[in-house]
Parts: sequence; structure tokens; C-alpha cells
Amino acid sequence: MSSPGVDGDPKPPCLPRNGLVKLPGQPNGLGAASITKGTPAARNRPCQPLPPPTLPPPSLAAPLPRAALAGGLCPPAGIPLGGPASAPAPGPPVERPPLATDEKVLNGLFWYFSACEKCVLAQVCKTWRRVLYQPKFWAGLTPVLHAKELYNVLPGGEKEFVNLQGFAARGFEGFCLVGVSDLDICEFIDNYALSKKGVKAMSLKRSTITDAGLEVMLEQMQGVVRLELSGCNDFTEAGLWSSLSARITSLSVSDCINVADDAIAAISQLLPNLAELSLQAYHVTDTALAYFTARQGHSTHTLRLLSCWEITNHGVVNVVHSLPNLTALSLSGCSKVTDDGVELVAENLRKLRSLDLSWCPRITDMALEYVACDLHRLEELVLDRCVRITDTGLSYLSTMSSLRSLYLRWCCQVQDFGLKHLLAMRSLRLLSVAGCPLLTTTGLSGLVQLQELEELELTNCPGATPELFKYFSQHLPRCLVIE
Repeated sequence: MSSPGVDGDPKPPCLPRNGLVKLPGQPNGLGAASITKGTPAARNRPCQPLPPPTLPPPSLAAPLPRAALAGGLCPPAGIPLGGPASAPAPGPPVERPPLATDEKVLNGLFWYFSACEKCVLAQVCKTWRRVLYQPKFWAGLTPVLHAKELYNVLPGGEKEFVNLQGFAARGFEGFCLVGVSDLDICEFIDNYALSKKGVKAMSLKRSTITDAGLEVMLEQMQGVVRLELSGCNDFTEAGLWSSLSARITSLSVSDCINVADDAIAAISQLLPNLAELSLQAYHVTDTALAYFTARQGHSTHTLRLLSCWEITNHGVVNVVHSLPNLTALSLSGCSKVTDDGVELVAENLRKLRSLDLSWCPRITDMALEYVACDLHRLEELVLDRCVRITDTGLSYLSTMSSLRSLYLRWCCQVQDFGLKHLLAMRSLRLLSVAGCPLLTTTGLSGLVQLQELEELELTNCPGATPELFKYFSQHLPRCLVIE
């Protein structure tokens, strides 16, 4: 029953429950209406007194269904919840935060932004910063810190190492330091709380790190299992012998002038668990590739020999015998490797899924025949700048049912007839013919038959006209066409 108001009028039966303001049922039998608390309608409409509803005697009042109660419905005032007994007084309404600061909403919203955008959004307010600084939003990203960004200049001219607490909060597992010295690396280790165990990957680029600095870094940072050294010309092969640890599973060395055959000897003897090796060294010879032992044969699955100009087919022999379990091999820029070397690869590395022969000018169509006949698991083939590849070589590749990515950038002898062979490759998802000068608009238009294609690169291709791109947008709507 409604209790009388101050002036003797009945008190309006507006009972808040679960954040809802309930109005009593209307005489037309349509039931009670609800207005969400906090909406403009609820804020601007005062509770006006309403006449008490006509209710049946208490003995005839039926309890509400449990489903209605479970859904958050509140019965009009005067109707008991479970029969004649009166209902307990409802609790205070539950206040919900605005959407702009609702952490549940923000946790879903922030997935739609790029890493650069997240850095800006984290400066909006403390709530956004707290949500964005969860490690899940930064997984797989590597901060790049230049030497000049590691220090703040104080008013007196002294330098103070920057606060890296924000990086620790986001749980970064890897860092790339550019232009640093031995002292900078020591400062980083001392000032970053997670440097001893939490950092798993380190990349040093264009830095002046010496043998001593490399040894201190790998000794102090016990969590590092992935190491990259690029453009670091002050460490020597002796530094690798003294610093490399058996825990390292991935190593990349490029543009370091002091790296030669003895560096490969250190790698092969000190890294028994090495799974991935990427090496760009102009002075490495075939002899170095004979240093790999049976230990790497079981663990190493990826080998990239980039612009190793002194490597010949003899070096390829050493590779295929020492590392029989390779699934990814790159001989990019190994300009002395010929078709015979590719034949050795095809006959002995049957587990290969990725093969890069780009910038190998001695490779001909015969090498592609070896690849097509023996590498039945191959999913990616890179032939950029293989200037002797012709339409005949593409006819061999058309028989490969597992090939998903094919790169033919600047293969200057490929013509429209060669593209026709590729139309039978229904497994292709990525195709690049960028820079192929002999392809015409007519030949390229036939690629619409590859309906499963996801990416097509036509950069610097004379036959790629605006009309062709429009044609592709209509007939290959799911394909990303790169102009």
C-alpha cells in the first residue's frame, strides 16, 4: 500500500531497483514502464504523484514469475514478491561510470588503434593510461630508443638517464637501441627494472659496442635469447667467443665488418640451441659453412645468408649436409650460387617451406624445375631480380599445389604468356610482379581468375593502368592491390 504524503496525498510509488526508476502500471493494462537512470529522460522528468493503482485484495495477489525477477524487473508498489509477505526495501541504485572512463568499454575499444595512436591516447587521462598500459596492448612490439633519447639534460648541463618505468609497466620483452655505446648499455641495465630477467630480445644498431660491452650485456641480461647486431663495427670475433651464451636461440648479424669465418666457428660451437641464424657478411666463405655440427642440425630451422658474395655451390653442399632440417632458407644476394646449388637444395632439404633466391643472377629456369619437382611443401618462393627467369620457368612453378606466395619483382623476361601459367595455381594468396616491364594490361587483367588472391603487387609495372585497378576492384574485391 502507498503511504500518505505530507499533504494527505498518496506518496508516489517510484521505487528504484537495480538502477531503474519504475512507474506503476497504467489502467489500460499495458504494464509498468521503465526509464534507465542517468538518461536525459530520467534526469529531467521529476517523479510526479500518480493515483494509486487498483489492486486486488492481498489474498488474491499472485507472486511474480521468477524469470521476471531474474531479468531485473520490479513489480509495482503494493504487489508482494512472493505472496502475502511484504518485499524487502530495495537497495541504493548502482551508479555506472561514463562510457569515456568505463574500463570494460575501453578494454574493447583500444584494440582498434595502432601503436602510435595508443601512445597519444595514453596521454588523455589517468584512466586511459592505466587501461592502455596493460601488456596485452603492446605484445609483439619493440621500442626503438636512440642514444640521445636515453638522457634528460638537467639545468646545470648534467645528464640524467630517463625514467623507463612506463616501458616496464607495458611489459615489453624486447628493445632496439640505436647509436649506443658501452656506457649507454650499462646505464640501461642499471635503470630498467626488468633488464636482468624480463628482456628476452635485444637489438643493437649502428652502435659502438665493443667486445667488453657485449660481454657485460649478455652476462647481466640473463633473459636474452634473441640477439641482433647490425652496423656494429667495434666488436670483433673474439668478442663473440667471449660473450655468446648457449641460451641464445636466434642470432642476426649484419653489416659488421669484423665478422668472417671465425665468427661462424664461434656461433656453431657456442650456440647448440640455435634455431634461427641470419648472417650478412661479405667475407664469409664456403669454409665457414662447414663448421656447423650435428647439434645445429637438430635445432636450426631457419638460415638466412644475405649478400654473402663469397658463398658458392660448395658452401651450399656444406649447408644441406649440416642442416638437413631447415624449413626456411635464404640465399639472397649470394651471386655465385648457380642452378647446381639450387638442385642440391631441392634434393636434400625436402622440409623447406620458404626459399629466397632473390638477387641471384645466375639462376635460370632449370633451377625452377628442380624446385617444382622436389620441394612439394614449399609455400613461399622469392625470385626478385632473377633476370634469367622466363615464362618457361613459370610453367614449371604452375605445378606446385602448395605454393601460396610468389615474388617476381623485376624479373625482366617474364611476359603475359608466363602469367597464363600462373592462372592454374589456385593456392596462390600473394603475387608480386612489381617492375616487370613486359607485362601488358591485357595479360594482367587475366589475374582476375585467381579469385582466392589476397594481395597483388603491381608497383612500377607499366601495364598497370588506372582502368586496370578499377577492373580489379570490381572483380577481385577481397584482394589488396598495391599500386
